[in-house]
Amino acid sequence: MSEPSGEPAGRVITPVPRITVQAFCESGEVAAVIEAAAGDRRMQKAHTRVQMGGAPAAVEAYRGAPTPNVLMVELGASRGNPLAALDSLAEVCDSGTKVVVVGHVNDVVLYREFIRRGVSEYLIAPIDPVTVIAAISELFCDPAAEPLGRTIAVVGAKGGVGASTLAHNIAWAVARDYATATVIADLDIAFGTAGLNFNQDPPQGVAEAVFAPDRVDANFVDRLLSKCTDNLSLLAAPATLDRPTDFVEGAFDGVIDVLRTSVPCIVLDVPHAWSAWCRRMLIGADEIVVVAGPDLTSLRNARNLFEVLRQSRPHDRMPRLVLNGVGMPKRPEIAVAEFAKALDAPVAATVPFEPALFGTAANNGQMLAEVQPGAKVTETLSELAGSLTGRAEIRRGRGNILEPLLARLARRKAS
Repeated sequence: MSEPSGEPAGRVITPVPRITVQAFCESGEVAAVIEAAAGDRRMQKAHTRVQMGGAPAAVEAYRGAPTPNVLMVELGASRGNPLAALDSLAEVCDSGTKVVVVGHVNDVVLYREFIRRGVSEYLIAPIDPVTVIAAISELFCDPAAEPLGRTIAVVGAKGGVGASTLAHNIAWAVARDYATATVIADLDIAFGTAGLNFNQDPPQGVAEAVFAPDRVDANFVDRLLSKCTDNLSLLAAPATLDRPTDFVEGAFDGVIDVLRTSVPCIVLDVPHAWSAWCRRMLIGADEIVVVAGPDLTSLRNARNLFEVLRQSRPHDRMPRLVLNGVGMPKRPEIAVAEFAKALDAPVAATVPFEPALFGTAANNGQMLAEVQPGAKVTETLSELAGSLTGRAEIRRGRGNILEPLLARLARRKAS
């Protein structure tokens, strides 16, 4: 199976805000592409409607009605003067509406004339859904603003497979090895382990944001964060059972949106569950890591996850598959190559069975790199972190041998 094209190289597509988008097409091909774009996760907040009839239909529709935030019009598929059609549209178009023209002529003179007449963007057919999403997104993205943070969702194919431990260590690697400000958000309200793994016991965390959504803003979320290192902060789960966690689908949207405006990388530790909000967190993430063990249950569950995510995210990269605990003595295992073949997906990383290293880290509230600097598994997770963030090529050199100890002392002082 070929990998979806995803975002254009070197460019991050910002999710489209809550706007109205209406498209008037002349050809079925362009209409189908815009419909596909409308179903993308980055367009989930926008209200999009696709109609046929081109510019004449748009003129008729808006003679006595306000125009949307974005008006997409296909010009040139049928005979007619595209500039005349655009002039007719301008007579009914509100001043605040951004117009995107889909044309069939690659002509710089025509392009300049469109721009001179107020067109916001000119796309040349044939187009693809990612191009449409990027064009709409950039209409509302301030070029001077910092890019929105990228979310990395980590989930286990089954419970107890070590997804949370790997999520925390990936976040640590992003912050330490790539000098990137990072937040690890533990979304398992009842049983989250991030506080234990980072040796933190903050009085507040993600639960305060979820149970009081009206209070969520940048200042409120900042007060909920617990500092682990200079570049790593924790949004901890209370790990208490005093309240149920059957949240509504958009329960975490507010806090994630706030984090995206202030932090370059957010690692979401998603619990092994299948609720509406868990599904939303996975589908809405920029990158997904599925952690599985080399066993039949993990294989079945991972395959189900991959199928759902492929269908729901047709224009994104496939989830990254990580096999954890490989090589346990005397345990029959599914070979890595067979696992990958069954999922029709490559294995992004293989983490060996190392009970002494993982057990010591868990009991001490440390990261793997703090317990055993230079271990092969820390190299593997660092490379995965670089791949997920697109920063593998700028990985800084290995620090001195005292670095993990100094980081550990800094965390204790902060707590």
